[in-house]
Amino acid sequence: MFNRLKNRKEKVDQSRVSISLPYKNEIPKGMYEKCPACNELMDVDILRRSKWVCPECDYHFRMHIAQRVHLIFDSFKVFNHIVKSKDPLDFPGYKEKLESLSASSGVYDAVVLAEASLKGHDVIAVIMDPNFLMGSMGTVVGEKITRAFERATLQKKPVLLFSASGGARMQEGIMSLMHMAKTSGAVGKHSQAGNLFINILTDPTTGGVTASFAMLADIIIAEPKALIGFAGTRVIEQTMREPLPEGFQRSKFLLEKGFIDKIVHRSELKATLTQLLELHEVK
Repeated sequence: MFNRLKNRKEKVDQSRVSISLPYKNEIPKGMYEKCPACNELMDVDILRRSKWVCPECDYHFRMHIAQRVHLIFDSFKVFNHIVKSKDPLDFPGYKEKLESLSASSGVYDAVVLAEASLKGHDVIAVIMDPNFLMGSMGTVVGEKITRAFERATLQKKPVLLFSASGGARMQEGIMSLMHMAKTSGAVGKHSQAGNLFINILTDPTTGGVTASFAMLADIIIAEPKALIGFAGTRVIEQTMREPLPEGFQRSKFLLEKGFIDKIVHRSELKATLTQLLELHEVK
């Protein structure tokens, strides 16, 4: 469905690489997608026009990075794009898996950074992709997110971050876990400098990502019914030895408990983010 990123093998300045993301609505006619929630079979073109939200049950589909870019931003200039994992543990089959995912998705790891604009507001955009090893945070993801906050601090820009992750990446062990502290430190310096950080929690945002930078934002928004938490429900139930409340770790439950600030439907997300930037006088 997605075309490869252009000019990926050109020798360029990696800190200023500018690409046109691949998703151009070139979907062959006759393609169908089944909704994971209601099992409704629908034309992909209809789904695209509905912003990847099921017209029948309002289920918010997980999105490729390029789809989210076209949904939210008016301009998007990628930086630090060509960063690859060195496989610090020499984990069996890991390099081959990364190469395969990179070839099929058009990105080198589970996050893309950009100097972006939204209705005249300049921001640093950080978008995680659950389609790339479930958006898990390894050394590349942690390093890139750290660089995004460092750049935003230097440029005195707000950060808009779309989190989607299964947590820390087991194939990189402690090297992955240490980035929980590293990213949190970068967020702290960005905040101390008086800059804005808005995080949009998408489905799923779990594990070490939730336990680090994802919940440190000034404003935390979630998409409807997004799974948000640290440990999985099965692990918690086995530990507590009692059933969990209905809807536990879903965005509505977290809103009721005060963990997030607002649930925003995907169709209203761009307008909401624009309003928040205007209210904080970020021009």
